[in-house]
Amino acid sequence: QEQLVESGGGSVQVGGSLSLSCAVPGSRIVVNTMGWHRQAPGKQRDLVATIAGARAIKYADSVKGRFTVSRDYAKNTVALDMKNLKVEDTGVYYCLAEIWKRGAWVEYWGKGTPVTVSS
Repeated sequence: QEQLVESGGGSVQVGGSLSLSCAVPGSRIVVNTMGWHRQAPGKQRDLVATIAGARAIKYADSVKGRFTVSRDYAKNTVALDMKNLKVEDTGVYYCLAEIWKRGAWVEYWGKGTPVTVSS
């Protein structure tokens, strides 16, 4: 089973910045969509930003203009640059990758990295 390698995150005050990164290790792996979801305390996991194999990018309305998702297609990595962070951005951020396995696209998730924004 693929294990996504996440890094980044941490704690910051309102208005600060943080970056996350995620990699799909291994070679000869075909990846479609990669991106990030987050789960705030007591809430469901929601989309933050994704970037598809065709380079289509999707952002949650709440992060547009503040977060930037980017991807290195050769290295199968995805990054999330977060600026002007708000308290409501607090949560566990999970990396997602759709990987081609045995004739189908399979979703893989990272273990999650916490982001805490304090006022």
